[in-house]
Amino acid sequence: MRTSELLAPTLRETPAEAEIASHQLLLRAGFIRKAAAGIYTYLPLGRRVLAKLERIIREEMDRAGGQEVVLPIIQPAELWQESGRWEVYGEEMFRLRDRHQRQFCLGPTHEEIITTLVRSEVNSYKQLPLLLYQIQNKYRDERRPRFGLLRGREFIMKDLYSFDRDQEGLNQSYAKMYQAYSNVFRRCGLDFRPVQADTGAIGGNYSHEFMALASTGEALLVYCQECDYAANVEIAVARALPKPGAETPEPLKEVATPAQRTVAEVSTFLGITPDRLIKTIFYEADGQLVAALVRGDRELNEVKLQNYLGCRHLVLADPEKVMAVTGAPVGYVGPVGLTGVPLYADLEIPYLVNAVAGANREGYHLVNVNPGRDFKAEAFADLRQVEAGEPCPHCGAPLSQARGIEVGQVFQLGTKYSQPLGATYTDEQGQEHPIVMGCYGIGVSRTMAAVVEQHHDEHGIIWPLSLAPYEVVVIPASLKDGGQQQVAEGLYKELLAAGVEVVFDDRDERAGMKFVEADLIGYPLRLTIGKKTLAQGTVDVRWRHAGQETALPREGLVPRLREMLAREMAKYR
Repeated sequence: MRTSELLAPTLRETPAEAEIASHQLLLRAGFIRKAAAGIYTYLPLGRRVLAKLERIIREEMDRAGGQEVVLPIIQPAELWQESGRWEVYGEEMFRLRDRHQRQFCLGPTHEEIITTLVRSEVNSYKQLPLLLYQIQNKYRDERRPRFGLLRGREFIMKDLYSFDRDQEGLNQSYAKMYQAYSNVFRRCGLDFRPVQADTGAIGGNYSHEFMALASTGEALLVYCQECDYAANVEIAVARALPKPGAETPEPLKEVATPAQRTVAEVSTFLGITPDRLIKTIFYEADGQLVAALVRGDRELNEVKLQNYLGCRHLVLADPEKVMAVTGAPVGYVGPVGLTGVPLYADLEIPYLVNAVAGANREGYHLVNVNPGRDFKAEAFADLRQVEAGEPCPHCGAPLSQARGIEVGQVFQLGTKYSQPLGATYTDEQGQEHPIVMGCYGIGVSRTMAAVVEQHHDEHGIIWPLSLAPYEVVVIPASLKDGGQQQVAEGLYKELLAAGVEVVFDDRDERAGMKFVEADLIGYPLRLTIGKKTLAQGTVDVRWRHAGQETALPREGLVPRLREMLAREMAKYR
């Protein structure tokens, strides 16, 4: 490829809507262009990166026994209604009707369609296990698409679905995919960590997310450096941490707290620490009002609460509804005397003695609140978010915390889809059983962005060699010097003949500008022919990730470069 023919329109200025490094650099370096909010065009450089990423994924899926299919993007509503997810999935689903008013959706995921395919084609244990995968566009109507490729409305995913006869078979398929995913992300040059995760809208009983560690990640995870425990904070196990020492319960008393509504305001006003407060938070769970209790210094984990309640929809209750039930505005509500609303308390609540809570009266709080004596909870459960420094639930060592970008997730679905959709097999005795399923997704476009988040500097992208759009760029410092042009042209053609992916920057532009663009785009290896190197019979060779330039003899250079590239690529095998 010659740069004069390459569609790679670079930008000097960062577009205003680009908030994070990957979004900024993929736009500036000419890899993507925005078509609409959360919808992007991939230009030639971007498409080449995607193709390499997809090739790595295909190699690892095929190695694990996967077979590739292509599933339809437009899916009939009947399949989703049959599985029970048509109404559950929510407003993120793009719904449409054809000219006959039949309902369809743009596939946000493909569990229903793959299960019905297997239902019609598989009927015997002899056809199992089966691993089917696809790489396909997906569609979700995100309320607030942002961060470029990290949260889009149209995105590229790899899905693999496993079909087994029993849980033992599923465990084996899950282990295969866990290892295959580790291989994929290692080959992409990512610093990643698999963590236990919530199954979300996909469902199932067991799941891991693969997190690319990045300060800009939307997910928060905790992990132990002494053992292998790691989990998304959505499901990370929180131990009850009672405060040391014993207090004698005091009589309940109401105190005036005018204009003191927040935990910080109330604790400062009363001269206590926030861990002595009880926060009472009202939710609507599938339309029913419930209240959740956590300590004042803790954050309630809504995913844990939703999973504990087993509800489909959980939203904060409107302040008007809270007022109607408690007689007080938010900030003055509490569990004492509350009737008609079930109370669900975090595991730390029973250890509180002489705590503070809202009095259900504006401008007042109760002091010396003692759980069990002054109110009774419907149940006690792990409802709070884990924080760094807390003990690991496995070994007790302090937990560390990091942010991550979810680039993949694996699920044990069991019979969640096969049972309602009637996907069964017949065993050796002629008995019929539901097929046991697993689901394994990789965000292809998200992974591309995550790599940029981890691999960049102030000058631009630093692509791992396994994903770089081209391996080498050849730059003559001045095309006005016929000797430089001749050597550069010869080197370019020799590299092509040797099978190296190379770009020849044949534009009549300043050398400095060419260097800037090469760093912005992130070509791993830059070869420069200038006046000095021409006279010396050398070529300046510079690795993008190292930033150091070395003069190597032009004679025999291409075989030497191939060896250098092979050694570098070996890191990603």
